[in-house]
Amino acid sequence: MPLTIFVAGLSHETNSFSPLPTSLRSFEADVCYRPGTSDERARAGAIAFPGYGDALRVTRGAGDTAIEGPCFWTQPSGPMARSVYEHLRDTLLAALDAAGPVDAVILNLHGAMMAQGIDDCEGDLLTAVRARVGPDLPVGVLLDLHGNVSPAMLESGAVMVGVKEYPHVDYLQRAVELHALLTAMAGGSLRPRTLMRTIPVLGLHGTITGPMRDFVDRLMASERQDAIVSVTMMHGFAWSDSEDTGASVLVIHDGSDEQAADALADDLADAFVAAARTGTPRRPGVADAVREAMDAPPGPGPVMIADSADNPGGGAACDSTFLLAAVLAAGVENAAVGMIWDPQAARIAADAGVGARLPLRVGGKVGPLSGPPLDLDVEVLCVRDDARQCVFSDVPNDPLGLAVTLRCGGVDIVVNSQRQQVFSAECFSEMGIEPAAKALIVVKSSQHFRASFDPFSRATVYCDAPGTLSLDLPALPYRKLAVRSDEGLFKTDRPIFTASRTAT
Repeated sequence: MPLTIFVAGLSHETNSFSPLPTSLRSFEADVCYRPGTSDERARAGAIAFPGYGDALRVTRGAGDTAIEGPCFWTQPSGPMARSVYEHLRDTLLAALDAAGPVDAVILNLHGAMMAQGIDDCEGDLLTAVRARVGPDLPVGVLLDLHGNVSPAMLESGAVMVGVKEYPHVDYLQRAVELHALLTAMAGGSLRPRTLMRTIPVLGLHGTITGPMRDFVDRLMASERQDAIVSVTMMHGFAWSDSEDTGASVLVIHDGSDEQAADALADDLADAFVAAARTGTPRRPGVADAVREAMDAPPGPGPVMIADSADNPGGGAACDSTFLLAAVLAAGVENAAVGMIWDPQAARIAADAGVGARLPLRVGGKVGPLSGPPLDLDVEVLCVRDDARQCVFSDVPNDPLGLAVTLRCGGVDIVVNSQRQQVFSAECFSEMGIEPAAKALIVVKSSQHFRASFDPFSRATVYCDAPGTLSLDLPALPYRKLAVRSDEGLFKTDRPIFTASRTAT
């Protein structure tokens, strides 16, 4: 029998150390969809990272009725004002109330959303949802694996399914998985139980290569055990400073073999720690990263340098100049750098027009971790206000805003007005740059870029420059971090930092 499912989203990856505030205007500039506002509907379905749209498509594809609730998402930044969070939360809850009787609820959340005075927004929201729908209605949550799972989230009784891959290329599969769980629950054939293991590990772990690739394969294979329904490895988000910050394993089982589920959680927790300790790539400082890229063996395609510390996808400003200055100083030829968030510089260059040569101050505007602004003599190669990149999609779906390509020496620089990380090669190709023909490309991204660039790049260097998203985690001014460990599993009350960093 077809189900009626309420689908909504409220997602923000909060960086406690970000210099950028999160306001209602932040959501309005990205995704602030309230049903009935058709101009925001397509963007909500495509960009809301992207579980909201996938949940709607999967629900309708199964023949069920999907009731569209609100969807709110904005780029990672600092904690939002409490009034902003409560306004968005209450808007979602009012839509749930207005939906009338439903058979299930799907929420696209993140897992690392914080507001001033509320460190656990997901727990707060799920508690409120449960109070409205009663103890037995199936509630499902799609999570980014960079989330910190709290006791309140678990106690809400929601079934939580997180993406398994980083880059997050599996949102659609996870939406299918979650829908199947809710269908079984609504039909009475499944009464799932969730077991969580908290792991005192903080770091950033891609899943493309081993040993983390092997760990993800092992995790997915574990779901074929008889009692096991779903397994999620939450990597945690180290830059959300809360008591619940850290990695965790979520094992959803059917209750028929509690001992097997418990043993699996222990096994996967140990395996994750081992993979994190041995598989974290070395992250050289700025000068060493540029030198390593220039010394890479020759071959087709560019060497990629990932400027992880200035990744806006984790809350950084995206206007730091450290790597751009180093590439220019090294005299690198046939290079590209992008995207630098500098609306003022983009506007000045756009007004000058294609072909113009002018002195221009670029980047370094938000704060000390942005580095000094660079005064460059540039040529304007391209100006566009309609360029888009692919975000978890094969179709360019995310606007770059007003964007310009500037040439300084042997380096092409993409500067834009819409703060966002580099997800795909369209950030360059849409701006008149052929990325596969470059010798070196610097991207403001930590890992997501690899899904698009790996097919034609010849090497990747992860750089730990100064920045808001620096992986020198022990140096961050944590005030609340207290990773709890399960008795007998880990004998430490301090987090294990796994970032590997060398001096500049």
